[in-house]
Parts: sequence; structure tokens; C-alpha cells
Amino acid sequence: MPTYDYRCPDGHRFERLVPITDRDAQRCPACGAGGTRLPAAAAIGGVADAGPSREQMPQTWKGTGGANREYVGHLRRQWDGRQKLEEKYPELAGDRRPVVAHEGRYHDAPLRAGDTPLGAPTPTSED
Repeated sequence: MPTYDYRCPDGHRFERLVPITDRDAQRCPACGAGGTRLPAAAAIGGVADAGPSREQMPQTWKGTGGANREYVGHLRRQWDGRQKLEEKYPELAGDRRPVVAHEGRYHDAPLRAGDTPLGAPTPTSED
């Protein structure tokens, strides 16, 4: 059953889930007057998605399904679309430094060029 929007003569707005055959005869829940069906609001479907970022793309042979031709082609099309969006909207690009390590202890936070490796001593300034 579809949902319809109504307005009564007193200006109350309400909606009802009714069969198509009863769509014109609805009473206002606030005052009891007969409601007039309003034009339907535009329904917007779908969700905007920029696609996976560089960090979310598979980085290993295993991640590509053993280089499955169909899956790799799908990934390539996704990545091409993402690159076009990044060219148009640079704020989507994120960190462009190359990833040096992404497995093991760096799985959740990849090590990028210029980062200090986990467990390495941090440089200190000498006075």
C-alpha cells in the first residue's frame, strides 16, 4: 500500500498508508474533517558513493582473488571512477604519500613514506 499526504480545510497536514481504492476519502486525525490528497513529493532513490579509496583497495595478490580477471577488471573500473572524482574534488584524495608497509602490524594503519615505524625510537631535539 502506498503512503499519501493529505491536508484538511483547517490546514492540518497528515499522511496515511491506504489502499489505492481508498486514497481520496481520509479524515484528519486532529479535527475529523475530510482531507484533500496533496501531490506526491519527489522520491529520491540511491546513495552517492565515491567508491573505495586508495587505502580500501586490495593491496595483495590474495586481496584480488588470486588476480581473478573479472574481479581485477571490476576493481579497475571502480578505481578509474574514483580517480576522476579525485581530480574534480581534490579533498577526496586524502594522503597521497606512498604506502611502505601495509601487512602485519601495519594492517589497520599503513606505514607511509615519512612516517616513523612502529616501535622505532622517536627523534629528540638536542638543546
